[in-house]
Amino acid sequence: MERLNVAKSLGDNCEDVGVGMTYGGPERSLLQPAWDYLRSNHQDTLRSPLLPVYLSVSTYFLSCLFYSAVDVLSSVFPGTNCYRIHSERPIKKTDVVKALGLTLYYHMVLVFPASLAQWYWRPPLPLPKDAPGLSELLLGLLGCLLLFDFQYFLWHLVHHRSKWLYVLFHSLHHEFSRPFSWVTQYMSAWELISLGFWTTVDPVLLCCHPLTGYIFMVLNVVASVDDHSGYDFPWALHHLVPLGLWGGPVKHDIHHQKPSTNFAPYFSHWDWLVGSGSVARLSSGSRRTKETIAKSASSKGAI
Repeated sequence: MERLNVAKSLGDNCEDVGVGMTYGGPERSLLQPAWDYLRSNHQDTLRSPLLPVYLSVSTYFLSCLFYSAVDVLSSVFPGTNCYRIHSERPIKKTDVVKALGLTLYYHMVLVFPASLAQWYWRPPLPLPKDAPGLSELLLGLLGCLLLFDFQYFLWHLVHHRSKWLYVLFHSLHHEFSRPFSWVTQYMSAWELISLGFWTTVDPVLLCCHPLTGYIFMVLNVVASVDDHSGYDFPWALHHLVPLGLWGGPVKHDIHHQKPSTNFAPYFSHWDWLVGSGSVARLSSGSRRTKETIAKSASSKGAI
């Protein structure tokens, strides 16, 4: 009963604080039909303490399997391999087995027991009647990404600047200087717990709608795997977000080779502010695409 009162109190505080996250509003009709369907047909699933775990784990394995399939294709088709950042170095099966083995081990000894504990102790999540407005959803996702980016930037910076912390908790992740998808969770238990904690807590801290929190969990995993994918596709976010504000796999790949640079997981502003940013290395395919676009633009300008 006490846990239920705490959950209700937290929800009331979120509604009082506001933070621009008032459920419903003039845009609610855009998402309301979908939210009504989910509440009517999948209410128990949405309220389950196990849903965040299921979303994170399933998204992680599906994302890694997607890039693993791309890895297989890149070994056969040069048109795919040219978008690998290290196209001259094929991924070794032994490295994949090693990274995947540690991932499965952590899911058995950490994630699964934590899921059972959460299922036992955490009360079902209360669901608001109204869906979030579209602007509320987008602002909530941006806020969660920015907050997570800041938290991990500080954690990452401190664990690199302290030799003791680096050796004890973070050096494992740097065994691979040229990351691939399964390296994403090739890390110490402390680092995995820290990332999972922030991913779960940040939507609560920002008083986000449950739908926003669930979408953030999925996007956070996808972005993290993409950072370690080793691919630089022309449609990747770091090519689409202006001013180089999104680091992406090209900058995180540099971090694995030059560990004193590019500490932020997603955005680039914190590394720019503290002077730890580094120039990214584009894939040969992306370089050719940029050159083609530049030539096309210059020829149109000449006309």
